[in-house]
Amino acid sequence: MIFCEHCGSVMLPDKSGRKKLVCTNCGKKVNISGSVLIKEKVIEHKDKIEVVDKIIEVNPKVDIECPKCSNMKAYFWTLQTRAADEAETRFYKCCKCGHRWRANE
Repeated sequence: MIFCEHCGSVMLPDKSGRKKLVCTNCGKKVNISGSVLIKEKVIEHKDKIEVVDKIIEVNPKVDIECPKCSNMKAYFWTLQTRAADEAETRFYKCCKCGHRWRANE
């Protein structure tokens, strides 16, 4: 690796294809006479990749009736949709049919 004499950052080949190295930090350019070899080592960890095929719900469940399917379980979350001195809006999502609604309380 070649480092910049001005700021100490890594020097990379110029994208124009000319025999120059450019500092990744300050932009200083240096002419080179020989060839530059760039290597990159790629390590694959196929055994450590986990694929999840389902949607994982992180919101808490409450007992409330869904207006669409009458199921008695729903996820809920709150958002501040109005002024800061007013109450939050509570949103619900039915655990069975996925219907979403809100309650302004």
